[in-house]
Amino acid sequence: MRLIFDVNHPGHVHLFKNCIWELQKKGHEVLITASEKDVTFKLLDNYGLDYVSLGNYGNTVLQKFLNIPIMDLKMYREIKNFNPDIVIGLSSIRGAHAAKIARTKCIIFDDTEHSKYEHLLYVPFANKILTPSCFTKDLGKKQIRYEGYHELAYLHPNNFNPNPEVLGEIGLTEGDPFIILRFVSWNASHDVGHRGIQNKVELVHKLEKYGRVLITSEGELDDGLEKYQIKVSPEKMHDLLYYASLYIGEGATMASECAVLGTPSIYVSSLVETMGNFIELGGKYGLIFNYSSSDKVLDKAIELIQRKNLKQDWKTKRDVLLADKIDVTNFMVDFIEKYATPSNNKNTYEV
Repeated sequence: MRLIFDVNHPGHVHLFKNCIWELQKKGHEVLITASEKDVTFKLLDNYGLDYVSLGNYGNTVLQKFLNIPIMDLKMYREIKNFNPDIVIGLSSIRGAHAAKIARTKCIIFDDTEHSKYEHLLYVPFANKILTPSCFTKDLGKKQIRYEGYHELAYLHPNNFNPNPEVLGEIGLTEGDPFIILRFVSWNASHDVGHRGIQNKVELVHKLEKYGRVLITSEGELDDGLEKYQIKVSPEKMHDLLYYASLYIGEGATMASECAVLGTPSIYVSSLVETMGNFIELGGKYGLIFNYSSSDKVLDKAIELIQRKNLKQDWKTKRDVLLADKIDVTNFMVDFIEKYATPSNNKNTYEV
């Protein structure tokens, strides 16, 4: 079987990497197409994953819109040259468009309900759309739900073992209290008009009384915050998140990663009420605190960081979650292999 995996964000690399490796072990041929976004190329290089660069969509919404047909054409050329059985992507507009024109099957993963423009642009062209069971939006008869989250494709215990050596790289040891902050650029098409943490400098200065503060940011940091920036290779970030005392951030992916790792997580975004995974991770499992504004974030952070047995309590909550959910990589591999067989091209799938 010949497969194209299309990635457009560092999170897509994490989502697909174990699936790609497993499929390659089984003898399937894989081509990765990738566009430049943050540390996407660096991650692919560090994981030893070969890829074809498609360039990038640009930084503004207008640039991204105007570049859609250009990226579609680049994707179409790769499909025609490689001749895959299936094209696989995460909310991949170019993947769905080009696969449709090339008459190739297309599987799209999605976990972001508020990506309405992406849905308008890819849903009509994809063959199957795979979403977590908690996904609140109905994408029609092509949609298939599974009991998991994207993060459980790479952070499930079957696929992830934390390495404490990353702590030594930044002068920490196991048990040292430290807090990770994540700031995003807010220039994605589905982020337009939304906001997150407003008082970044104040938040950092008050939190460092309770532990070391480390920052990861998509954009330039405010004056005086550069010294807090994390300086570890991006593929080691999940090890750092696992050992963190607390995560606070505007980054949805990193917030949910912390939740499934058993690290207390505070997500700050006006988008919180639109996403089923955050509603479930917060309401059902109590692993994450969601705030639409940053007014109460500091108080909650201080309350948590001073709580005795905080990490152990969260590990217990994580065990409950893992008992309910599946190894998403296993599901992906099984689904892709079965869908490649014509007799299995149905609109239902039993996990």
